[in-house]
This record gives sequence, C-alpha cells and structure tokens, in this order.
Amino acid sequence: MMNAPTTPGAAPSTEAAPTTVGHVNAEKLPRDLSPWGMFMQADIIVKAVMIGLLLASVVTWTVWLAKTIELFFAKRRLRSHLRKLAAANSLAEAAQLVDSKRGVVPSMISAAVAETRASWDVADKYAIKERIEARLDRVELAAGRDINRGTGVLATIGSTAPFVGLFGTVWGIMNSFIGISEAQTTNLAIVAPGIAEALLATAFGLVAAIPAVIVYNHFARAISGYKALAGDASVAVLGLVSRDFDRGVRAELRAAE
Repeated sequence: MMNAPTTPGAAPSTEAAPTTVGHVNAEKLPRDLSPWGMFMQADIIVKAVMIGLLLASVVTWTVWLAKTIELFFAKRRLRSHLRKLAAANSLAEAAQLVDSKRGVVPSMISAAVAETRASWDVADKYAIKERIEARLDRVELAAGRDINRGTGVLATIGSTAPFVGLFGTVWGIMNSFIGISEAQTTNLAIVAPGIAEALLATAFGLVAAIPAVIVYNHFARAISGYKALAGDASVAVLGLVSRDFDRGVRAELRAAE
C-alpha cells in the first residue's frame, strides 16, 4: 500500500507546549489576610511602626481619661469656691468659707494675705493692690499651666502619627517591589498581600492621629473655660481686697481674727 503523499512545504504538526508564564504556586500565597495575619507577616520595620502607633493610641486614651477626670473635679471645685467668694464680704470671711487648701482660689487668697502682710508698713494702698494683682496673675498662670499639663503629647501624636504610618507604608511597598523582582512575576495574587500589609501601617497612623486631634481640641476648649473661671476668681479676690482697704481695715488683721 502506498503512503499518502505529503504536501510539499507543509510544516510538521506539533502540539502546543503549555505555557508557564504567570503561573503561581498556590502553596506560596498568603492565606490569612486578616489585620492580625497581615501584621504577623509584615516586615520587622513595619511591625515596629504599627506597635509604636498602637502605643501612641493607648497614650491618647489614657490622657483623655485622666484629664477628663482632672478637669471635672477642678471645675467643680472652682465653681464651688466662686460661689463662696460671691457670698463673702471680706477677704478674711472668704478665707473662712473656702476652708479647702487645694485649688486655685485658696492659693489666690493665700497670695493676697501674704502680700498684704508683707506690705503692712506701706501707706499707699494702691501700690499694695497692684502687687496683689501681680501675685494673683502669677497664681492664675500657674493654674493654667498645671491644668494644661499632658495635653501637649496629644498635639504631637496628632501631627506626627500620619507621617509615621506613611513611613511604614513606604517601607512595606518597597519590600513588595523587591519581592516582585525576586519572584519575577507581576501576578496580583503575589503583589497584593504585601501592599495590603503596607497600607495597614497607614490605617494605624490614622487611627492614632484622628482621636488625638479631636481630644486635643476638646481639651483646648475645656481648659479655656477653666482659665476663664480662674480669671473670675482672681477678680473676685481682688475685689475683696479692695473692699477691705477702702474700709480702712487691713486684710491680714481680719484674717488673723
């Protein structure tokens, strides 16, 4: 039997070899893409950034709790002392009504009495009033500094946390591109987990920064209200001193009774 003639110039038939371009080993893909899983798989630098931002968030809420309690009791004490100052007719009577030793008002009363005693031989009552007013201003400023202590860290966290998170993101994306170069593939299944881990650092930065800014602005308004009350107390104490002087009775004599 004769073989069928072959067509001249026809290429021999060959089966197409399966291509392996873009093939990804499923065993090498990350399986846990939860926040905790991404944190555990992240680079050591990115982990350090996330832990630092988490600690900053803990500091923010700790300052919020402590300062809220402090401001609540400080304002309540100051309002109570202001009511007693309004009911007093002299500095000595105010000292008896305000029997507490804590707070800005007792400090103001003590400063007024101390300056009056130190100026017992000065005939010019207006000069004494000026010195008492200067002392009250110092007490008021000191009270403002004390109540404002601890809020500066909130401003620092609010302004720097986003950039710290961005640093972690940049570092993680750099590692992702290095991994792309080593794997010699641009398959999204390989690239996406590393980028997601990097972006998690930015999320941590925002979680730390946004509450810090909100809490700082809240305390700025609350502390301004406290300083206004302290200013009212300073005016009230100075009014009692002026009333005693106009009556011709030195405040230290009335306080010593």
